[in-house]
Amino acid sequence: MSEALPHTTAQRVPFWQRKASLILLMILAALAVFGTTTQTWIHVGIAQGEVAQSDLNIAGNKAAVAVSALALVALAGSLATTIAGKIARIVTSCIVFASAAGIVAVVLGIVLDPATAAMTEVGAATGVEGVPSDATTTIFPILAIAAATVLGLITLLALWAGRGWSVRTKYDAAKATGEKESEGPIDEIDHWHRLSRGEDPTE
Repeated sequence: MSEALPHTTAQRVPFWQRKASLILLMILAALAVFGTTTQTWIHVGIAQGEVAQSDLNIAGNKAAVAVSALALVALAGSLATTIAGKIARIVTSCIVFASAAGIVAVVLGIVLDPATAAMTEVGAATGVEGVPSDATTTIFPILAIAAATVLGLITLLALWAGRGWSVRTKYDAAKATGEKESEGPIDEIDHWHRLSRGEDPTE
């Protein structure tokens, strides 16, 4: 007769509700946005005339400095969410969502009017302000919009799923003296916190 498997009251959390999974996706989306800014966003064909230069490639971190900054803010907010309490988690998630929305707004402006976005760099490269140019965007601004949209949607999901996330701190042991540990759903981060306190997360 086979032995019965140990019983555990811990429920497995679906992938789309896990703190570790959602925060990892937020971090990856923020990094993806930042990564696109290192690539060429605008290709400029400058009209021949007083300047000799005919072509100019402008990277995203020059065409839209704000996008790089907002991506870093979103990344920092995503990392902060891993250790934030319930109220702080709402604040950091709202910051990340606002950053994602800001990225989409800024990039859309570049996609709709690349010539204006390229004007400063064209002037710096040619030494002549207001040089006529034929500016077109590459695929990378579109990828930035896609990544920022994913970031915003995941952040909203994290806000919703985060209502059931537990918070583990070094003060929990003192607060929970004489009380039984919650038997609600746990995820990888909860396991790690329990192991760090010398507890068996399978009990």
